[in-house]
Amino acid sequence: MADEDRYQRGVEMIKKVYAGDVVVPPKGAMAFSDLMLESLFAEVWTREELSIRDRRMILFGAIGALGEKDTFAIQAKAALKNQELTPEQLREIIITLANYAGYPRAAGLIGVAEKAIAAVAQEQDSGD
Repeated sequence: MADEDRYQRGVEMIKKVYAGDVVVPPKGAMAFSDLMLESLFAEVWTREELSIRDRRMILFGAIGALGEKDTFAIQAKAALKNQELTPEQLREIIITLANYAGYPRAAGLIGVAEKAIAAVAQEQDSGD
C-alpha cells in the first residue's frame, strides 16, 4: 500500500477512534505523528481480529497501570462518545484497575473519569 493510502487510512481511523476530538497534524508536520498514523492507526487499529472497543479496553489496562491520567482522559471521553462504554462501565474499569494496578494509581483516575463523563453528558445535552 502506498504511504499516502496508509496515511489517509490512519487519519480516518484516528478520527473514528477518538470521535473526532483529536486534531490530526498535517502530513509532514512531525515525523512522529506521520509514523503513528501510518503504523498504529492504519495498521493496528484497523485489524479486524479485535474491535475498537476491545483495543481500547486493553489500552485502559496499560495506561491505567502506568497512571497516565491525560491519556486515560482522552480514551475515556472517546469511549463514552463512541458509546463503547457507559459511565457505569468506565467506573467499573477503575474498580478493577485498583485491584491489579494499585489503589493510589486507580484513585487518581476517578476524577479524570468523572470529568470525561460530565463533559460527554454536557456535549450530549447541548447537541454537539
